[in-house]
Amino acid sequence: MVFSTEAYSNIFDAIPKAVKAIHSLPIDDQLGLLWVIYENMGALVTPATPSATQRIKLTGGLIYEVANLPHEEQLQFMRDLVGGIDNPLTRSYRLLSSNNKLAFWYQLAEWMCSGEVIPTPEGYQLSAPATAVLNKVIALEFNQQIALLRLILGKMGIDPLTV
Repeated sequence: MVFSTEAYSNIFDAIPKAVKAIHSLPIDDQLGLLWVIYENMGALVTPATPSATQRIKLTGGLIYEVANLPHEEQLQFMRDLVGGIDNPLTRSYRLLSSNNKLAFWYQLAEWMCSGEVIPTPEGYQLSAPATAVLNKVIALEFNQQIALLRLILGKMGIDPLTV
């Protein structure tokens, strides 16, 4: 069997290009994009994450800390994660494993849907640049989408060992 070098490199180029495209968006567009990805992929991400009870346990209580904040502070926490702002919560997040970060955001999205955490504004629409990035993400295969989420979510927060 002969593999096309171009097809092979396109598979591995797609994820870094999508990461770069996501990081080029303003912080609120990145959060909106994450919301839409989890809203659309939630049922598909579930197999990659444990049950709700286990998800909450895996986050080491951080999800409860965030859920107990006033809505504006919840949003600020999410912005701080994306923006790389150093504070105790972003340092705690960075200590989570890759799977636990997936679980954290999945649980956060679930609670956003139920209103337990600040919901997405009613009638929210992605910006045109964020929609263009979403279309790139949708074009990826499922395993690439999960790998992309792991990369994006994995780099969020502040490494407490480098502070």
